[in-house]
Amino acid sequence: MLKKIGGLLIVCIIAFAFTTIESSKYKCMIQLKNYDGEGAYVVVSLLDKDGNYVETLQVLGDDDEWYHEVYDWWDFYGKRRPNIDAITGATISGGQRAIKVIEIDNDKIDAGYKIRFETAVEDQEYYADDVEFDLTSENVKNKFEGKGFIRYVRMMPQ
Repeated sequence: MLKKIGGLLIVCIIAFAFTTIESSKYKCMIQLKNYDGEGAYVVVSLLDKDGNYVETLQVLGDDDEWYHEVYDWWDFYGKRRPNIDAITGATISGGQRAIKVIEIDNDKIDAGYKIRFETAVEDQEYYADDVEFDLTSENVKNKFEGKGFIRYVRMMPQ
């Protein structure tokens, strides 16, 4: 009997070890409003249904000396400091746009999660929810107006 239970346990461990969560890639165009000053730091995050940070999806601004200026995200990221080198890039200046590819686990779509775009510009404002929307299969194909430095964000499946 113990041999059967041990064998079953090994099969279960192997099955879970090779189970992968499928994800999809989305093009994300971020168009900034015209403004004077330094480039904007933009952080794209995945939030749960309660508004808690789950994952950092993209960071535009690769000088980590200024990450603390994106206050809400820094409260999440700064405590743990996971490696985000693969998802960082240069800031975007006023009136410019950037196109980034973000990867989202498929089990997060239509499951109560949100995407948040935070922006901060040196010696200017910080917008915790410059753009924020529910992560639904319809919304990943839409355009969203910004409240701060972002004019709009357009999402599209890749």
